[in-house]
Amino acid sequence: MTIKKGAMLLLLLTAIAYSAPAHADTLPQTPVTDIYLDDRKLQLEVQPVLINDTVLVPMRQLFEDQGAKVTWNKDTQTVKATKGDMVITYRIGERTAYKNGQSLSLNVPGQLSDGYTMMPLRFVSEALGNTVKWDANTRSIRIFSSTKVAFDTKILYGVNLRSQPNSTNDSIIREMLPVGEKVHVIQEVSAMWLEIRTRDNKTGYISAKPKYSDYTSASLADRQADELIAYGEKFLNRPYEFGAATDQTLTFDCSSFVSRLFKDKLSIDLPRVSYNQAKEGKKVEINDLRKGDLLFFSARGLDIGHVAIYVGNNRVLHTYSKELGVHYETLDDKWMNRFVTARRVF
Repeated sequence: MTIKKGAMLLLLLTAIAYSAPAHADTLPQTPVTDIYLDDRKLQLEVQPVLINDTVLVPMRQLFEDQGAKVTWNKDTQTVKATKGDMVITYRIGERTAYKNGQSLSLNVPGQLSDGYTMMPLRFVSEALGNTVKWDANTRSIRIFSSTKVAFDTKILYGVNLRSQPNSTNDSIIREMLPVGEKVHVIQEVSAMWLEIRTRDNKTGYISAKPKYSDYTSASLADRQADELIAYGEKFLNRPYEFGAATDQTLTFDCSSFVSRLFKDKLSIDLPRVSYNQAKEGKKVEINDLRKGDLLFFSARGLDIGHVAIYVGNNRVLHTYSKELGVHYETLDDKWMNRFVTARRVF
């Protein structure tokens, strides 16, 4: 079938949807309302569409706005985009593009729709060195130019940059990021994983545990607290034993229970006894508690002799009784009369 010359030219000029480093586009399946390039809303001629979980948009304007110059070879039906020392080539109808000679796979190739050429937004933007974020609250997409990206997250402990947000055999370790390196967090994938970009424009996933970077946010802390509490719930009714050994989970006392949960789930090392645990993190006022904070109480004639994990809704998860073992309890007057301090360690 013959395509009109004008339509073919538009297709070729906008079809440089050469993929970013091969990972599937994971933008939303819900309708997209707006697309922003840095702080500017893009006025696209048609609404974005979704094909196989990939967001496609008319690409000519977006390509040029991101600083790429485009040329078209009529004989080979190949388009070439240049930006600085970056050269991207793509031949219409193929699932492979080339960036400085390196082959890149397209998850979904460019397509004609009602006279418009629609291309995968993430592939094009990331191929040009930019960052794409999905805002679920507003159902909008934001593209951040590489010159606008802030590398403001510091690596605190050598961490693997992985190809997938997990540590299974399917997740390839691309490199070890050293202490002190600065990265840009693209998104919080889960309670335990961050998608990041390095200064040399590599993307991948690192552990979101507090041990590995100084990245923090209220949403991440909330998700990590949920994970911590869910893990602790697995030990409900586990017997109480004062001075319980820390190398087992058959019994707990209050501080061994807390230290075990924080170590296993968040890789946070806490001291063995509650008095020393109360020196960790930062002080929190009782009216500013959030899930995962530690509460300390007087007990056994000690200024601080008991610790509990705040779980929200004026409740705690802890252990101190052979009859009850690990259990939930309301933070009532009995406990508030013995309350000493609260600490936040993540």
